Amino acid sequence: MTEFSLKDAKITGNFWQNFMELVRTEVVPYQWAALNDRIENAEPSYCMHNFQVAAGKKAGKHGGLVFQDSDVAKFLEAVAYVLAWHPDSELENIIDAAIDDIVAAQQPDGYLNTYYILNGLEKRFTNLKDNHELYCLGHFLEAAVAYYHTTGKDKLLKALIKYVDLVDSLIGAEDGKTHGYPGHQEIELALIKLYEITQDEKHLKLAKYFIDERGKTPLFFQEETEKQGNNFYWQHSLFQYGYYQAHKPVREQQHAVGHSVRALYMYSGMADVAHKTGDETLMNACKRLWSDVTSKQMYITGGVGSSHYGEAFTFGYDLPNDTVYAETCASIALAFFARRMLEYDGFKAEYADVLEQTLYNGIISGMAADGKSFFYVNPLEVVPKATQKDQLKSHVKTQRQKWFGCACCPPNLARILASLASYAYAKNNDTLYINLFAESEVKSKLQSGTIALNITTRYPWSGTITVKITEISPKSTLAMRIPGWCEKYSVKINNAAANKKLQNGYLTLTTLKTGDEIILDLDMPVNIIESNPAVRENIGKVAIMRGPIVYCLEEVDNGDNLHHIALPANATFTHHHDKDFYCGAVTLQTTAKKLQPTGTQSLYQKSHPPKYTNVTTKWIPYYLWANREPGEMCCWVRVLN
Repeated sequence: MTEFSLKDAKITGNFWQNFMELVRTEVVPYQWAALNDRIENAEPSYCMHNFQVAAGKKAGKHGGLVFQDSDVAKFLEAVAYVLAWHPDSELENIIDAAIDDIVAAQQPDGYLNTYYILNGLEKRFTNLKDNHELYCLGHFLEAAVAYYHTTGKDKLLKALIKYVDLVDSLIGAEDGKTHGYPGHQEIELALIKLYEITQDEKHLKLAKYFIDERGKTPLFFQEETEKQGNNFYWQHSLFQYGYYQAHKPVREQQHAVGHSVRALYMYSGMADVAHKTGDETLMNACKRLWSDVTSKQMYITGGVGSSHYGEAFTFGYDLPNDTVYAETCASIALAFFARRMLEYDGFKAEYADVLEQTLYNGIISGMAADGKSFFYVNPLEVVPKATQKDQLKSHVKTQRQKWFGCACCPPNLARILASLASYAYAKNNDTLYINLFAESEVKSKLQSGTIALNITTRYPWSGTITVKITEISPKSTLAMRIPGWCEKYSVKINNAAANKKLQNGYLTLTTLKTGDEIILDLDMPVNIIESNPAVRENIGKVAIMRGPIVYCLEEVDNGDNLHHIALPANATFTHHHDKDFYCGAVTLQTTAKKLQPTGTQSLYQKSHPPKYTNVTTKWIPYYLWANREPGEMCCWVRVLN
């Protein structure tokens, strides 16, 4: 399997181009201003301030959290991806200057972390469990690799390799080294990206060590805590060291537990290491954990991590809608894991289905339509009064925030949206895979030769995808995913019906030639979805999807007391394309029932048949909620049989 280059595809129109251009024109400038503390009435970032102080370029002290460096790293990675498909010399010069500031803070032995540079180098690497040094290094490695691939510039890459060399000299399995690993996983998958450039076995070995060592007895985190006198914040929690996925060796882990972002970054790193080393036991663990996450602990939106406490996984089918956490970063991490499993486990469409589900719903819901405010938490049900009066729901917001003191999500959103083409397409030997449908121009080299396509579509609002082949080798194969939500589809080549040959959920087309036109037409009805009955919160309720899009009700369209709305069992929906509604999003309408007030002031009363009135309900794509006036929102509604 050869990674698909961002330079091999240009997203040219409609849905995803709108998001990518939003990142380029609005999000990148906004986030650069935020990282330099220039956003009025927003929480300060301190990111570039910290590096400039650490480099001796200005006076001051460290600001922000212990992992503040990672925000600028993810931003740099996002910009590298933007520059890959939209060269911009002015933006590149800004990033080069930022890299100069960052590298100027590096210590003679390679160490580069502003928290310890400014607060005392003598304490570095004494709290791997909680203080995120290896996590920050991992994010900077990913940024350095991305910038090198796009621009060919290696200043940041060389600096980070020097830092990795320092880590490798101090941490590892050998005698005399600290037998530790990161409290927040990230460096594992970054080291694999570095290894793909350097081909230095040391980098692969270090990534494998971090995976293999985790959770072994005696437990490193416990020993480190006692030796260094560190706090153990989760001492009285139910998950203990499971918060860090260090409760047992990774190959023995049966269920996703603990902090959801850490877990999914780790699973992504596990998949990378398994792929590079051919470790079947590690890949089997990835498959087992994938199944647990996606079949028992994932919201319909692709959100994961149901508990506010610990931002964590809990147990199978525990998926509350109103106290949910579903951090934006967790959905992004799930997309990372999905992409790896797709490419390493034989291109099975089930992985791409989850990738699509979380991208179109739980990820892009984290950013406002104008790209200038963000959600950390992505609920499926909101009552504003509850978020203001109930401490257990206070983490849920009805409006996106300009920035956060812990701002991991905004730059994470920027980097995944800017690199979308590498999720939409993949290649393996003589096959080009279309995983996601985006209007685009593609030109990439397979083993058999060059393949070039022009793709036009209004997906996800329409199920028609037209592919014109402008160059292809006779030995090349095109594989187009048939989404799991799609029950009926047709495919024509040059206006003649084609064979529906499916392999692992992909329509495989061979004997294609230059000039061929393929039209894939996916039937896209409105689907009424129910949960597994083990999900207690959703008993007697349904959610609405059309194609990959999850829909919701908002107060601004349907009035308050959304919990009074119920759907008839035979409800039928109409869909409406409104070119003026957020770049032409499709909305849905149906006639529903709304409970009539009883008129009594009694808290409790004898049961009596409820009375309903007919109402016309409007449903909007979930990812667009909270872009108008604040109010109630819900995804799951009752059904009247």
